[in-house]
Amino acid sequence: MQPVTEASAQHLLKVSDNQRYLVRENNQPFFYLGDTAWELFHRLNREEADRYLKDRADKGFTVIQAVVLAELDGLRDPNPYGQLPLINEDPTKPNEEYFKHVDYIVNKAEQLGLYIGMLPTWGDKIFKNTWGTGPEIFNPQNARAFGEYVGKRYKNKPIIWVMGGDRNPRHEQDIAIWRAMADGITAGAGDGNPDKVIMTYHPQPKEKGGSSTWFHNDKWLDFNMFQTGHCRNLPVYDNISHDYNLPNTKPTMDGEPIYEDHPVCFNAKENGYSAAYDVRRSAYLALFAGAHGHTYGCHSIWQMNNPKGKNVNMPLGSWYEAVNLPGSGQMSHVRALIESRPFLERVPDQSLLSEAFSGGERIQSTRGKDYAFIYSTAGKPFTVNMGKISGKRVNATWYDPRTGVSTVAGKFRNTGTQLFTPPSHGRDNDWVLILDDASKNYPAPKKWNKS
Repeated sequence: MQPVTEASAQHLLKVSDNQRYLVRENNQPFFYLGDTAWELFHRLNREEADRYLKDRADKGFTVIQAVVLAELDGLRDPNPYGQLPLINEDPTKPNEEYFKHVDYIVNKAEQLGLYIGMLPTWGDKIFKNTWGTGPEIFNPQNARAFGEYVGKRYKNKPIIWVMGGDRNPRHEQDIAIWRAMADGITAGAGDGNPDKVIMTYHPQPKEKGGSSTWFHNDKWLDFNMFQTGHCRNLPVYDNISHDYNLPNTKPTMDGEPIYEDHPVCFNAKENGYSAAYDVRRSAYLALFAGAHGHTYGCHSIWQMNNPKGKNVNMPLGSWYEAVNLPGSGQMSHVRALIESRPFLERVPDQSLLSEAFSGGERIQSTRGKDYAFIYSTAGKPFTVNMGKISGKRVNATWYDPRTGVSTVAGKFRNTGTQLFTPPSHGRDNDWVLILDDASKNYPAPKKWNKS
C-alpha cells in the first residue's frame, strides 16, 4: 500500500473506537450534517455551484450529497456545458470533459471545508423499478471498473462514498453489482485497503433498517444509512434503534428524511407541504435516538430546480430561493447543540423519562456522563427520572431549535423525579431541555458562526 500523504490524511474519516460515530484521523469528532443536492454536478454551472456551496458552508453543513450519474436523465441530458458523463453510455468510457466539472465542484467544496457524499450513480442505472429513466447500464464487471475510476480520480479528496442511489437490491445480482462497485472504489481510492475509504449505502424506505439489511457485515460498509422518506410523524427512532442494537456495531443515520417544502407523502392536495418544523423534528429525534449524524433536504434543492430551465420536475420555486428557507438555517442550531458537549460518549437513554409518548408528541432523550438532552416534539411537559447523569445538582436550560437561543430554567437536585414544562406547547413549538452536572459549568451552546 502506498503511504498516506499529508493531503489525504487531513481528510481521512474513520469510525470511532466505540463504533458509534465518525472521527477524523486525529480522533476528533466529525459531525455529519448533510444536505441533499443530488443534481449538483448535473444541473449547476460553476458560478451557481459556488453560490450554493458557500451558502451551505456558511450554515454549518459538513457534507453535500450529490450524484455523478444523476437521476434526472443524467446519462442523456447534458450538464450546463453540454457534456454527458459517459461515451456511448458505457461505464468504462467516462467523458473527461464532464468529469472536469465534477472536479471543479469537489475542489470548491474542499476549499470551503465541505465533504462530498458522492454517489457514483443513481440506482436507476442498475434497475429502474417503477420510476427512473435509466437506462440500465451496469453489471458487476463494468461497475467495478467505474468504481475504480471515480475512486482513483477523487483519491485524497474529502469524499464520503455512498452506494445505493435510492434503490433496495432485488436479488443477488443487484447485490453483486453494488459490491463490485464498492470494491472498485476501495481499489482506486484506498489502494485496496477499506480502512482508507469511508463508505455507506443509500436505500429506499423500508419498515426497519436499510443498508444493514444487505450489507451490514460487509467490510466496505463503514456506517449504516436508511431512509424514512417524506411523510410526517414517522418513527425514525425505531429505525435508529434497529441498527443501533445490531451485533457488529456500526454507526447509523437517516440519509433521506422528509424534505422541507415537499408534498407530504407526495400528496400536497390532501396533506400540504412540509415545513421547517418537520425537518427539525426528524433531525432531533434521529440524533437523540442514537444517530451519528443527519441529512437535511429541500424539494427544490435536491433537483436544483430552475423554473426557467428545462426538465423541471414540478412547478416549484427555484433552488436559489429555496436555500433561504428557514429549515436549512436551523440545522446550524442542531450542530451547535450536538458539538457543545462531549460528543463521543453520548448514548440514547429513554430511561430518563417517565413517559416518552409517541407520534406527534414524541419525547426523545440522550445523555453523556454529565449532561443530557431531552427533545419535546410539541412542547409537551414531561417528567425526568433524575440521577442518570453525574452531579449532586443539575443546571437546566431550555434550548430553542428555531433560534438557537438558550434560556435558564433553574437548578435542581439530581435525585427523584422532576417535572419540566417547555416554554410553549403545540405544533411548531418543539424544545430541547439541557441538563448539566452543575459542577462542570458547561456554557450554553454558542450560535453557529463559521468564522
